[in-house]
Amino acid sequence: MPARIDLEQRRKDVIEAAFRLLAAEGITGLSLRKVAAESGLNIGSVRHYFDDHRNLLVAAVTEVGDRMGKRLTRYSTDTLVGLDGEPAVDALQALLEELLPLDDERRVESIVLTEFIVAARVNPIFRPVTEQMAADMRQVITHALGVLDVSEPAEEAERLIAILGGLILDAVTPHGSLGDERIRRTLRAHLRSVLVAGREGRPVA
Repeated sequence: MPARIDLEQRRKDVIEAAFRLLAAEGITGLSLRKVAAESGLNIGSVRHYFDDHRNLLVAAVTEVGDRMGKRLTRYSTDTLVGLDGEPAVDALQALLEELLPLDDERRVESIVLTEFIVAARVNPIFRPVTEQMAADMRQVITHALGVLDVSEPAEEAERLIAILGGLILDAVTPHGSLGDERIRRTLRAHLRSVLVAGREGRPVA
């Protein structure tokens, strides 16, 4: 009796192969034929899941957004209620680090996302997905800051998003020089300026 094919798992395998190629060669180096070879399938099998190169790319960036969203939902904002000072910094840092490339899985995701953000500048098909991801991230961060009773949480969320974007770009591009611990310290220094020093009216030590 032939082995049953797990269609959903095979689809995931194709997307994982696309991730590896995107991380290694970027969007311009991706093709259905390369993805087929990378995933150990024939190109007909890949086309069963994705009609063309464009659909595969959209599926890949959508998967990145879903993974990041699932990690963020592990951190209920209810746990932030009533926190102040260093405990508030610890909790918010744990939440935001889910968006940073601080392990192999998150690094690949960050590279894939960066590739698509750049591509969306000139290719409108990618914009709805990347814009929705940005809106979701903005909403989560703004809500978390509001729960922590930060003044003007929407404005502070924009500053935090800019910092996160800079740290991600530094970590996944050749011009970057910050290691994981420096990235963590940089983020923490900003969070302390908002949640500790800013409220005490004194500079961060």
